[in-house]
Amino acid sequence: MDGLKYKVIKGKNQYKAYCKKLEELTDTKPKNSIIKDEIELLTLLIETWDEEHNTLMDLDPIKLLQSLMQDHEMNATSLAEILSISKGYLSDILHYKKGLSKDVIRTLSAHFKVSQEAFNRPYDLLPPVKANPKKQPA
Repeated sequence: MDGLKYKVIKGKNQYKAYCKKLEELTDTKPKNSIIKDEIELLTLLIETWDEEHNTLMDLDPIKLLQSLMQDHEMNATSLAEILSISKGYLSDILHYKKGLSKDVIRTLSAHFKVSQEAFNRPYDLLPPVKANPKKQPA
């Protein structure tokens, strides 16, 4: 019998490799039963690692999102496409100017395989910047 294709995750590099493989598999079409089983196994291994090394709840939702983007080598443009929002709106979210909507939270949770609770927590937004009104000439 050959060695196992996947093993219990023991390090960050292995974790990243499994996340990347899972992303590739979820993009595969059509999905046969072998691919579905592989997706299910990788999801279980990744979720187990996440639970044991859960630093997710230590981060505010935006720091968590930024960390996940970095871990998945994802830029704002590709994330905006996944979330079906404009780059400007995503920029406002990432710079604490706008909050996360329920739809965005659901999509982030599904895409990154993270519980919705990780994103659906309170955090402070920056106060809006008031424009200086132009003084009227006397």
